[in-house]
Amino acid sequence: MSPLLHLAVAGALDIPPAMLAPFALLLLLIATMPLTPAKVKHLWEHYYPHVAVLLGGLVAAYYWRQVPDGAGTVGHALHEYFSFICLIGSLFVVAGGIHLKVKGEGTPLANVVFLAVAAVLTNVIGTTGASMLFIRPWIRVNKYRISAFHIVFFIFIVANCGGALTPIGDPPLFLGYLRGVPFFWLVEHALLPWALCVGLLLGLFYLYDRRSFARVAAPVRQHALAEHETWRFDGAVNVLFLAAVVGAVFLPAGYFLREAVMLAAAVASWKFTPRGVHEENHFTFAPIKEVSWLFLGIFLTMMPALDYLAQHGREFGLTQPRQYYYAAGGLSAVLDNAPTYVNFLKLAEVTAAAEHPTHFEELAHDEVAAVRMLLATKPGLVIAVSLGAVFFGALTYIGNGPNFMVKSIAESAGVKVPTFFGYLLKYSLPLLLPILVLVQLFFV
Repeated sequence: MSPLLHLAVAGALDIPPAMLAPFALLLLLIATMPLTPAKVKHLWEHYYPHVAVLLGGLVAAYYWRQVPDGAGTVGHALHEYFSFICLIGSLFVVAGGIHLKVKGEGTPLANVVFLAVAAVLTNVIGTTGASMLFIRPWIRVNKYRISAFHIVFFIFIVANCGGALTPIGDPPLFLGYLRGVPFFWLVEHALLPWALCVGLLLGLFYLYDRRSFARVAAPVRQHALAEHETWRFDGAVNVLFLAAVVGAVFLPAGYFLREAVMLAAAVASWKFTPRGVHEENHFTFAPIKEVSWLFLGIFLTMMPALDYLAQHGREFGLTQPRQYYYAAGGLSAVLDNAPTYVNFLKLAEVTAAAEHPTHFEELAHDEVAAVRMLLATKPGLVIAVSLGAVFFGALTYIGNGPNFMVKSIAESAGVKVPTFFGYLLKYSLPLLLPILVLVQLFFV
């Protein structure tokens, strides 16, 4: 817990509720602007960097002038933002330098294996990297019968739920890692709920896909069953750069060594990847540019929300893991899941501090130690927040950044994908939500 958050808990710092407005406004714009008419959407695409910087700058200026040690808090937020973007950006560039080529047609069993492998690898290359790497081969291997449910289940499994085990897997978990959650902590504590969620989604997908495969004309089906899958990928040098990025996560946080290695891997990947690989992947920097600008605004505008939670978090009445699971998950479904995770992790810390005040009093000036104490005293809250933020991000197109990216790539390939409400009402609420409830009943 930082000194500033310690002041908030002690009541010496009073964050005006009005200072929460920039954070709420920015999240609202991120959630709604992609759904607006074309002219409004075009304006947003042109001016979103200005909006993010303006809102973030307003909050930063307030902290700099009005809050004790506000400059230090702004510096800490920018440092954390830089670490976050270095990881996301390097994985994006390195994954964009790998092109999978898949021959053959996707049978139901082959498709399940494809999604299962992608779900595991998501924990190594992240949801954004895995979505970029696997979505085009996924469309290619199912080209003769590609349907909306193929894209929806890809979003469920690869773009979201698969990445719930490591800090690399999904952006919110890396923010937890920066705050003190050990790298393999979720592997040790959340493997079974992850396996249940991904396993049930794979089983449900198999039922859908088998029915789809049975409806295909017999000659096409026989051809698909007879043809063996052949896997090949270009840009193999990026495997080394990917290993460098993953290894950098374990480096000491001081002196920007970790970030320097990640950036060096990204630059090397861009330099040594053949241009044809990037062309085949239709690689551009537009997605990471958008993430970089928007998250700059998010990290700065989020400061008052974190401090407000530190002071008033007990008033929300959340004490049980299941409450955190559904609360964090519900907001992750309609907002970006990374800031949602951070705010509920802080709320969990406040809850644990209320029950174990003497433990946390000693750690008031050490944020990492405070999070480690949270893991020791209330591990169920951290599991609930982590799983809720990652899993529920799949409920809508706006719950996690890769969701819209997958939708856009599928549409550009001529695949008919569900509308926003079609996705929600036909797939995520009747299919995904019951599975998430079962995860809670058994494990949270």
